[in-house]
Amino acid sequence: MASRKIRFESVAEAQRLARRRLPQSVYQALVAGSERGITIEDNVNAFSELGFRPRIADLPRSRQQATRILGQDVAFPVLVSPTAVQAVSPEGEVAVARAAFGADTMIGLSSFASKPIEEVVAANPKTFFQLYWVGGRDRIAKRVERARKAGAVALAVTLDWTFASRRDWGTPPVPERLDVRTLAKYLPEGIRRPRWVLDYARHGGLPDLVVPNLGVPGEPDPTFYNAYGEWLTTPLPSWDDIAWLREEWGGEFLVKGIMHPDDAMRAVDIGATAISVSNHGGNNLDGTPASIRVLPAVVDAVGDRIEVLQDGGIRRGSDVVKALALGARAVLIGRAYLWGLAAGGEGGVANVLSILHSGIDETLLGLGRSSVNELTRDDLLIPEGFSRGLAHRPC
Repeated sequence: MASRKIRFESVAEAQRLARRRLPQSVYQALVAGSERGITIEDNVNAFSELGFRPRIADLPRSRQQATRILGQDVAFPVLVSPTAVQAVSPEGEVAVARAAFGADTMIGLSSFASKPIEEVVAANPKTFFQLYWVGGRDRIAKRVERARKAGAVALAVTLDWTFASRRDWGTPPVPERLDVRTLAKYLPEGIRRPRWVLDYARHGGLPDLVVPNLGVPGEPDPTFYNAYGEWLTTPLPSWDDIAWLREEWGGEFLVKGIMHPDDAMRAVDIGATAISVSNHGGNNLDGTPASIRVLPAVVDAVGDRIEVLQDGGIRRGSDVVKALALGARAVLIGRAYLWGLAAGGEGGVANVLSILHSGIDETLLGLGRSSVNELTRDDLLIPEGFSRGLAHRPC
């Protein structure tokens, strides 16, 4: 499908367009956080507490943003984070992969994605595959082997999830199936957002709610509901399990969901390539601080022994620069590109990535830095108590 010809100047504008276009239930799923939403709000608001120390003369005529992460060269330090079933657009993750390919950056594909990994890798060879610990080791090993054969360049395991899916404002859960009763329930929302429904109609109908990347050979692809049930009943992994998974994969390996320096050290100990400082976008344990607040303590704990990513609350290129100045190698974005996808399909995602790229360049210029690799904490004004006592305590 050709991308809708729509342009916007900020991620905030993409969000407004997404809200106008999506059915209420779909939009609410994008903005929801656990319980009161304390963490999701702090993820965004914490960036505003950080200031800059700008320069005004002898500024660099050109700025470099290229970096290397998970064994891949990328044009700028923004990666597309894996997110579950992307029902905001019929093309879903494939459209996102094409946009990321055009921007020369990586995309993470969720094991709960709506499109199979083979299609996504074909659209962007710089795809890493994200796993939850679902099922026993034998079933997980089969999914790992499929990702390897498909050409995934890295494997990520997400650990920041405690099945706390309650929302104080009542965001509707994913339905078990799209039967007549369910369709009748959500029909009024579809009537109010006909363009979204028509887009799906042109692509064969509404999403079928299966998760093709959690299937194993010889079995039909599970529905989202059934896959979630298998995940819910799977014993939680130990660090020994994660070490086994890293060995089973044998390549670039990311541990996603780090919010404690001690866990960052454990990831180093098992030989992980990278960690993502993340609180699952505010969808895990509400009251957890913003991931940007924890980032300095994690960086101090692990030094240069592992690549550190930051995930959560990125809305501007200046936010990216703040994370890099605090020690991140790159950042991951989630809601920002989903709003772009909802607003303008593949072109909307490309629009968001372009906004962030330009914002990084403008901020580097203002700071007098010629490269993202030159950024340090001296470029920031960090208020006392910003990290809220989260310093690493050596054993």
